[in-house]
Amino acid sequence: MLCFSPSIDDAVSRIAPHFRALSILVDNARVSRPDIGRDMLAQACQGALEGQPDWAAAHIDAWNETYRAFGAKPKRTPCSADALIKRVLRDGAIPPIDPVVDLYNAISIRYALPVGGENIAAYCGQPRLTVARGDEPFDVMKDGEPVIEHPDAGEVIWRDDRGVTCRRWNWRQGVRTRLSADNTAMWFVLESLPAMPLEALYQAGETLTNGLAHMMPAASITMQPFGHFPEEPAQD
Repeated sequence: MLCFSPSIDDAVSRIAPHFRALSILVDNARVSRPDIGRDMLAQACQGALEGQPDWAAAHIDAWNETYRAFGAKPKRTPCSADALIKRVLRDGAIPPIDPVVDLYNAISIRYALPVGGENIAAYCGQPRLTVARGDEPFDVMKDGEPVIEHPDAGEVIWRDDRGVTCRRWNWRQGVRTRLSADNTAMWFVLESLPAMPLEALYQAGETLTNGLAHMMPAASITMQPFGHFPEEPAQD
């Protein structure tokens, strides 16, 4: 299986000491049922219009507070889950764009948590959640042309050995590692704060892995937690 393991720098742990996440690796990812992502996205959008889990608003609020803790303004640059849910509530739905992206966006909307998807083949080294110096390269597209930007100093970023892969924790993904159904090695990260019940986080992970398994039956899929998880009670 793939050797790919995210890490969290101590500086980030000081900002959000109880941050926890699920890491999902997919190898031999060959999509045979692209309709899975489209259908789950439509269902998630409809569910958001009908109402979300009773802890969902508190979880988004917790992300807003975490953004403020490292100097970001969540009204201007919201976490990815907040942005998706607001778009659904405003427009009624999100149009499908790619089977795999549709699938992980569906999980983000349904469970009110940020979910990222990355193309492992584009990575240089391992993913690290860290605090930016401010000089790291971040690749974007502007007016159809590739442009290199830089994060703000003190901003929480995901990065690899080449540069930033996602700015402001989970606000904006770079172009280089962007995921699509054409990729065969994938990494997903489901990012949670304690306002989201732990069982809901695991349920979100299982819903994503089940969707991936139906979408790409030949794939090898593994899921591992990382970050701050409460210790299991001792067994008699």
